[in-house]
Amino acid sequence: MSMEGEASGHASLKERAIEELKVFWLITLYLAVLLGSFTVYRRLILKEFGVAYLHYGFALIEALIIAKVILIGEALGLGRRFEGKPLILSVIYKSVLFGLFVALFSILEHVVEGLIHKEDWASILRHLGDLGMYEILARVIMLIVAFVPFFAFWELGRVIGSRKIAALFFSSQAETASPRPKG
Repeated sequence: MSMEGEASGHASLKERAIEELKVFWLITLYLAVLLGSFTVYRRLILKEFGVAYLHYGFALIEALIIAKVILIGEALGLGRRFEGKPLILSVIYKSVLFGLFVALFSILEHVVEGLIHKEDWASILRHLGDLGMYEILARVIMLIVAFVPFFAFWELGRVIGSRKIAALFFSSQAETASPRPKG
């Protein structure tokens, strides 16, 4: 490889890293707003019963973790099964698959946390049970539903290009409008 080839290889690696970082922060922003709104909802509901709930920081941390899980899943090629089919199939498939993938990571996180604290398997399973199966199920359903618009934009970006999507949302319509046919 020549020096010029190495320089362009490094530039493209740097460009890919910057692009990956941008995607990571966009995913994090989307999820932080979504999870933050559910935190506010939970706080307002619990306030009616006199229970204080101030876990806003967890929404941001969870958004950061889930964003990384999504990028890891994408890097592993998860969800590509229906990419040649109608977009609705790809969107629904990725939403369900990544919702389950995040749930699996959440369970794995609790297991690792238990092992770090030197708990036995019975204690780890009890703590998972204490979380409540309904709570876990509700979180998975919430994420799957939240992933539908997320992956709809993701898939549109994949098909027509992320720059075109950005131009459609952040440029005036006169700049992005295609010429009208005469007749």
